[in-house]
Amino acid sequence: MFQHLFAEMNKMLQEIARDYPSSEGEYRNELIRKYNMLHRLSDKVMDEWLAFAEQLSQFREQTELQLEPEEEVPQQEAPELAMDSFVRGQGYYKLLMYGKCIQQFQEVIRRYPDSLAARLYLAMAYLQEGDAETAWSHLNHMLALIRESKLKAMIYNAMGCIRASQERFHEASELFGLSLQHDPALPEPNVNLEVCRKKGGKLQFGEQLVSLL
Repeated sequence: MFQHLFAEMNKMLQEIARDYPSSEGEYRNELIRKYNMLHRLSDKVMDEWLAFAEQLSQFREQTELQLEPEEEVPQQEAPELAMDSFVRGQGYYKLLMYGKCIQQFQEVIRRYPDSLAARLYLAMAYLQEGDAETAWSHLNHMLALIRESKLKAMIYNAMGCIRASQERFHEASELFGLSLQHDPALPEPNVNLEVCRKKGGKLQFGEQLVSLL
């Protein structure tokens, strides 16, 4: 499941190594930022893997377990999570390659149009690409599928942020109100309602929603 992620990381590093010697100005700064991102991602993956491998080894020594032949993996509750396109899309999103991320998750929803996870990735990727209306359509599609009140509140808040960023403050206020109806404890909608009242300020999109990715 990590092959596509590492393939993209290697490809990006090759591009940096190729272009850096002759780069100048802002493009050189962009290459440095990409290198630093790859370095941090590599360190995090390695640290997590070493910690896991150590625990795995300790457990095997304590129990004297022997590895058994690999069995067929049972069907997951959300089958789209096993798609190559889903795994690649996640990798592209982590690498900030939003255009390619969108291509992969479009393939996922062609097969699983009601996949909440794929719709959320698409919405966030389109927002990063500056296409707020397409992001809105994916979030709106999610609303009809969600039963859990807290998640529905987060989606309403995100949609309110889109409308507020378009200076459609009345619509945004209604959406933030709906968010609070579904989860009165969610802090962001109250902040965003104040932004709408003042017709200016910093919108709180919602870290909890982004953390789901």
